[in-house]
Amino acid sequence: MTILNTAVIGAGAIHGCHVNALRQLPNVALRALVDIDSVKGLKLAMGYQCRFYQDYREMLLDDAIDVVHICTPHFEHKSMILAALAAGKHVFCEKPVGMNSSELVDITRAAERAPGLLGVCYQNRLNPTSLRIRQTLDDGGLGKMLSIKAVLTWSRAGAYYTESPWRGRLATEGGSLLINQAIHTLDLMQWFAGGATRVKGVVDSGELADVTEGEDSAMATLHFANGARGLFYASNCNTTDSPLLMEIHCERGSLLLNDNVLWRVTPGERVRLATDDSPDGSVKSYWGLGHEQAIRRFYHAITHPGNTGYTDIREAGKSLTFVEAIYRSSQLRQWIDINN
Repeated sequence: MTILNTAVIGAGAIHGCHVNALRQLPNVALRALVDIDSVKGLKLAMGYQCRFYQDYREMLLDDAIDVVHICTPHFEHKSMILAALAAGKHVFCEKPVGMNSSELVDITRAAERAPGLLGVCYQNRLNPTSLRIRQTLDDGGLGKMLSIKAVLTWSRAGAYYTESPWRGRLATEGGSLLINQAIHTLDLMQWFAGGATRVKGVVDSGELADVTEGEDSAMATLHFANGARGLFYASNCNTTDSPLLMEIHCERGSLLLNDNVLWRVTPGERVRLATDDSPDGSVKSYWGLGHEQAIRRFYHAITHPGNTGYTDIREAGKSLTFVEAIYRSSQLRQWIDINN
């Protein structure tokens, strides 16, 4: 049986989700860890019993490495993806795949030419509640979707930005709340509704104006391909990380995601369909529980050519385009058409 050798670039908070997922996969070995902080990186690599590199380009020269995971700040994604694809590696990248639509075009071109696959981590699509929403909508029992509402309120204090200086800077983060935190929620909304077609939104900064150049709050009205209307509100100014609140109103009832529990609500009946709570409380619920599943699906696609059960560059680009459209709408104070 062939072993797939993997390298992880970036030893920040999210990399642990990737390492833990890789450990659950058969015939996959963590061969290398890359981080610019040699003290932290070496210590982690010793614990993982893998090689350590301070420069990812040196790691890419190792022909034994088959798959590269990119868990770095947003501004580094494009260059790392292009280099890894050019080196013949498969690439699995944290969201967002790039900083803007211009980068998206370059990455898409490279992915189309490369022999390796490019997957992007939209793990919340694989939450139990997300999968059940898709299934219920596809079944059609609730009738046509009329509207979808989402409210996301998290807490990001000053330390979140000062501990990682790339955050809160437009040149390195590409935005703030929308491109970093709320992009998952926007992705789910457009995924459930068959894609977004128009948006009118506003972004602003209040509580966190001293620590981020970008927005800390956003609201938008959305139009979707299935004819539904969307209402969206997000903020990083809460004092706690509240679970996503989402309501999907259909002709014959509603789907309500509240406190990580999904309910089907019809006249005279309220049925619990699924829950996202981590059984042992070990996973941050707002990250979702889907990292392992997302990574498992990507590796399945590597070993089963033609399999498309992962989020590719085309799918990943939809939410990035969506985010950029809200930024543009806020600047111009007008509706923006979205062409995916």
